[in-house]
Amino acid sequence: MVKIRLKRAGTKNTPAYRIVVADSRSPRDGRFIEEIGSYTPLQKGLDYRLKLERAEYWLSKGAQPTETVASFIRAARKQAATN
Repeated sequence: MVKIRLKRAGTKNTPAYRIVVADSRSPRDGRFIEEIGSYTPLQKGLDYRLKLERAEYWLSKGAQPTETVASFIRAARKQAATN
C-alpha cells in the first residue's frame, strides 16, 4: 500500500520533516516515491508547504495519508478554496 507520510530530515533539537509518498513497507526515513512538501514545526505562522495537486493525484491513485498529513491536506484545500 502507498502512504503519504512524514520523513524526518532535521537535526537534533531542530526537527524538520518532508512530506513524501512512500511504500508502507519502507522505513520512515528510507526510500520514497516522491517528495510533495515539507513541514517545519518550529516555524511561526504557516509551517508547512504542500504541492496540493500532487497530493490529490496520489489520493486518487489510492494512497492513504497519515493523520498529520491529512490535516495538512484539509488545510491546503481550505486555503486554496479561499484564494
